[in-house]
Amino acid sequence: MSDFDRPTDEGPLRLFSGNSNEALAQRVAQDLGSPLGQLLATTFANGETRIRIEENVRGADVFVMQSAQGETVDHSIMELLVMIDALRRASARRITAVMPYLPYARQEKKTAGREPITAKLVANLITTAGANRVLTIDMHAPAIEGFFDIPVDHLRAAPLLAQHFMDLDPDQIVVVSPDVGGVERANKFRQRLGAPLAIVAKQRLGPDATEVVEMVGEVRGKIAILVDDQISTGSTLVGAAAILIARGATEVRACATHGLFPPGATEYLCDSPLEEIVVTDTLPFPFPDMDSKFRTVSVAPMLAEAILRIHENRSVSALFD
Repeated sequence: MSDFDRPTDEGPLRLFSGNSNEALAQRVAQDLGSPLGQLLATTFANGETRIRIEENVRGADVFVMQSAQGETVDHSIMELLVMIDALRRASARRITAVMPYLPYARQEKKTAGREPITAKLVANLITTAGANRVLTIDMHAPAIEGFFDIPVDHLRAAPLLAQHFMDLDPDQIVVVSPDVGGVERANKFRQRLGAPLAIVAKQRLGPDATEVVEMVGEVRGKIAILVDDQISTGSTLVGAAAILIARGATEVRACATHGLFPPGATEYLCDSPLEEIVVTDTLPFPFPDMDSKFRTVSVAPMLAEAILRIHENRSVSALFD
């Protein structure tokens, strides 16, 4: 009997995946040392989601992976909910929704009257479908964890991203937060590199548009590393890069956990002054060979270790001590 199949109080471990990021799920399964669970995930002729679990999960400790973004975000969420419901009805002992990227996380508060708090709605749907806990990476706002009435394990990608820049001389770099809200994230990042911190202030002009207005900190003669939780259109990073270069930075690089990259974003970033853009594989990267500016760092080993720790009822936070 392999370690993967050895029963614990929660039963044998099983890992399933939806269609949103099967490549990442395969990498996680490889690190766990066992293949993905067998399931049918497709659609009926009328477009409705069709799921069938094709192996026994009675009494198992099941982890089901799904990210969601872009034009298929709503379908991916529905696919996850139906998978959870199918596993619950198949008598899985415990179901953990593994969502490397949590969709609708940017809609975590009302910015005007008569607006929804969609992140809370998504949390309610996952819980109602039958998930017993959630595993995710770098939520847009840590307070979203409180939207769930089930345990949430919130992983951080900063150690993986910081490792990518370890070859740089800390005396020659400065870590930059592209907005005031990301100061805590950037501060922890710069502590890992032993570098100083700078902050760019911006104002939001619309849902996907921002304007850089000022900055705090010294960047002259330094390599500036912009740190964010996600890259969408790229306007925030490109605007910040322009002001950093104007203030004397020798070059500007950027990193983020989630690369959403809507249509046109990658081309926009390729034409920007950014020397390098680093993201993880929480979401499928659309054009991995498009430009030498782009780099990816895999979160698969971290997810695999977290899944094993949850399965064995060990501390997940110890991963970051």
